[in-house]
Amino acid sequence: MTNTTNAGHHIPRTLGDQTWQNHAACGAVPRHLLDPEIFFAEPEETDRIRAAKALCAQCPVRRHCLDAALENGDRAGIRGGMTEQERAPLHSRIAKRLDYSRVNAALEGRDIHLTKHERRAVARAAYLAGTPADGLARILKITEEHAQKRYREVREALGKRTANEAITKAADGPGRDDLGTAA
Repeated sequence: MTNTTNAGHHIPRTLGDQTWQNHAACGAVPRHLLDPEIFFAEPEETDRIRAAKALCAQCPVRRHCLDAALENGDRAGIRGGMTEQERAPLHSRIAKRLDYSRVNAALEGRDIHLTKHERRAVARAAYLAGTPADGLARILKITEEHAQKRYREVREALGKRTANEAITKAADGPGRDDLGTAA
């Protein structure tokens, strides 16, 4: 979960957006036909778990449901097609998530809940794109001074990377172009 990319056209939820719930498969089933307890089955109740997962499998907002459960620390029940036990490792890694669709959505102006790693990626991308510090401040909802500090960190990291690449190239010896031509 440290580095993910999204297949398909998943658009991350904005902060506080719960409208995705209106499109959930579980919400489309009439209440008298759906026992909500299937989403809170005990581990040994495999038939109920299977029924809940089957409904989740056809849900158009399953990813939103899973993201909401992870971001809100919701550890109870089946969410996003995953049981509590299946989500447990994801909960422990959510802080390290780096999802570039979320980074891109933030850069496009969407109000996305970003992890620390995603915020760093936004700052780097904005710096490389030449976005002024006040633009980064608006994207990350921070002060302009803090945005300038983020840009200094990006410049330092890029400078170290460039220096390390030069050191590695020098340690590898002369390149093909430095060998001259055979007589």
